[in-house]
Amino acid sequence: MKFYETFGRLTFAIRARTEILRDLGCALNPFAAFLLLQSLETLSIRVERHVSNAMALATWLQDNEHVSWVSYPGLEDHPSHQLAKNYFKRGFGGVTSFGIKGGAAAGTKVLDSFRLISHVGNVGDAKTLALHPWSTTHEQLKPEERIASGATEDLIQCSVGLEHITDIIADFEQAFAAADRGAKSRL
Repeated sequence: MKFYETFGRLTFAIRARTEILRDLGCALNPFAAFLLLQSLETLSIRVERHVSNAMALATWLQDNEHVSWVSYPGLEDHPSHQLAKNYFKRGFGGVTSFGIKGGAAAGTKVLDSFRLISHVGNVGDAKTLALHPWSTTHEQLKPEERIASGATEDLIQCSVGLEHITDIIADFEQAFAAADRGAKSRL
């Protein structure tokens, strides 16, 4: 069926009723509703932890010898910092990106060396997640296409979780040290 041809301007409403309600149902089951309410009760405190951890990690990364640049709207040198201050009154989010010195090889080695941090391509989890787009999500593209899309060889994206910040930083430290050892062994 071609919804727009059949229903015109009512397409969205009809499609929502016929497909979304069919697939998801019109009401949550009791256990799903309970879990949703449980998660909503602690949402604000979890977001506070995401935000404070992301800011602390971004600040730490800025001063790290293994990092060439950091992008986090909470940092004063971020091009959108002033806008972020206006719009994000309670913090600047839980995602930061940075450039690892040593390019693609170092990026891959760092991600392979994490012990606490998970190498997963999503955001907003309770645990810290990291991704090296050059060697994962954008790997099928030609190098010039990767660069044009913003997925440079050195880019590592990090969705900062709820773990204690000292544990997150310790995992970065040991992963950077492992990448250093890998680089020296290739010489």
